Amino acid sequence: MGAFDRFAKTIPKGQMIFCEYEPGNSFYLIQNGRVQITKVMGDIEKAIDILHPGELFGEMAILEEAPRSASAITLDDVTLLEFNRANFEILMQGNPQIALTLLKTFVKRIYDQRRRFMILKLNDVQARVADVFLMLYEGMNAKDPDQDRWEFPVTANDVAHWAGIAPEKVRTVINQFASQHRVELFPNKIVVLNIRDLQRLVSSRRRDEG
Repeated sequence: MGAFDRFAKTIPKGQMIFCEYEPGNSFYLIQNGRVQITKVMGDIEKAIDILHPGELFGEMAILEEAPRSASAITLDDVTLLEFNRANFEILMQGNPQIALTLLKTFVKRIYDQRRRFMILKLNDVQARVADVFLMLYEGMNAKDPDQDRWEFPVTANDVAHWAGIAPEKVRTVINQFASQHRVELFPNKIVVLNIRDLQRLVSSRRRDEG
């Protein structure tokens, strides 16, 4: 991305890059540092993601004319590339390979974002935790649809991050799942013993809350 260094900017730690609901006409590619994405849900602002170098954010401003769907805050001194509609067209014309990579990333990011919001919309804590495992399962592109047992290289803290729930609450739920023989716990992974059981749980709770 050296050809695009003229689009680089550095933002100090703890600064707001943009706020939820404000108009947006730029998206960003992180070069150094971390950015936290937060969203207001009800009366609480929740952290929904932490982005690292190489990741994009704010792309919906390019793909559709809509207010920001979340806020972005720097967790470190962050260096990023800022693209608006005008210089995005330059990028598209000047380097088609990079443009294709970005477009593929856009598609995946849109899906991931919507899938994360589906999790956060659940009120039931057990259903949220179960839906995180379903999200991970969906991302594995399972070749054997009849397989029930799946291993996920995650910890309770990882699940807590995706579910938007305090880690201690997630550990309680996962221990409950273990006592119900739904999962097995290991130091560096969690094994779901029957993925369809979790699918039924989430579907049931979604219907009840719907």
